[in-house]
Amino acid sequence: MRRLYRRGAVELLVTHTDDRLFTEPRVDFKDYYQTLGVPRDADEKAVKRAYRKLARRYHPDHNPGDAAAEAKFKEVTEAYEVLSDPDKRAKFDRFGQAWKHYEQGGAPGGFDWSAWGPGAGGTTRVYTSDDIGDLFGGHGGGGFSDFFEALFGRAGGSGAQRSAARSVGVRGQDVEQNVAVSLHEAYHGATRLFSKDGRRLEVSIPPGVRTGSRVRVRGEGVPGPGGGQAGDLYLVVQVERDPRFERREHDLYVEVEIPLATAVLGGEVRVPAPAGDVTLTIPPETQNGRRFRLRGKGMPQLKDPRQHGDLYAIADVRLPTGLTADERALFEQLRALRPAG
Repeated sequence: MRRLYRRGAVELLVTHTDDRLFTEPRVDFKDYYQTLGVPRDADEKAVKRAYRKLARRYHPDHNPGDAAAEAKFKEVTEAYEVLSDPDKRAKFDRFGQAWKHYEQGGAPGGFDWSAWGPGAGGTTRVYTSDDIGDLFGGHGGGGFSDFFEALFGRAGGSGAQRSAARSVGVRGQDVEQNVAVSLHEAYHGATRLFSKDGRRLEVSIPPGVRTGSRVRVRGEGVPGPGGGQAGDLYLVVQVERDPRFERREHDLYVEVEIPLATAVLGGEVRVPAPAGDVTLTIPPETQNGRRFRLRGKGMPQLKDPRQHGDLYAIADVRLPTGLTADERALFEQLRALRPAG
């Protein structure tokens, strides 16, 4: 069940399910199945195939300076992150766009101011029926007014707790803010802008971050009651999947298409790498699936960005199609020279 409440210019959408009330800013619903162009019963392979096709089409490296393509790339990556994960997909199928709030739910905690800042994302507090009291005609608490006070007016807790906090300066709460970065940004480093109290906050994300890495910004959390020290802001990094590279710790893996003639006779191919394409020499009679190690071409290490992992190029030998009569005749000769068995 969902209800929309307003206070001044603020709109709050409240989702009530399984005795939990999820608060979220009002946003347009994103249908991840529609984003990838797959039916709701699509299997894992179909989802992956659709994602790879769209990711190659809209990847920023193929569309330099195209903001619309970059936005579309982020949309399809977000959709794939959810639909490729059985647990996230099940929550999305059940709760729709509120699945993130359900996943991040648990014991009530401090409200995340960053979810309401201009352009900010992040998590929101999960309220239970007891927290909101009689908002839905239930029991206990001050109801709608106290609910909005907890969100927009003052810190949570009872009146006695608030009075005690005001009388003694205590450290404010830390704040966690989710932030998504591309693999390209995780390699080179990036910056993100946030808004707080009318200020623009620019935070640097160092090279080598991985999903789950936390970037600390001192003193940018919740102000301390009674003049106490402010808490810290922690950016919790989520590295988006890349359609070309698979990351394993500091190493990267990439499939490289090799023409059949090059695989048989040898030659050179271009291998994509985060720092720029490199040339790889292919020895004669290279088999499909052969792995080539390119030292130091992988991800930088977070503690020492001068140190890098390796890049592994996996040979993907491509058979020719649309053969001409002459080409077919040559393959017939080859078969005669090298009969099966």
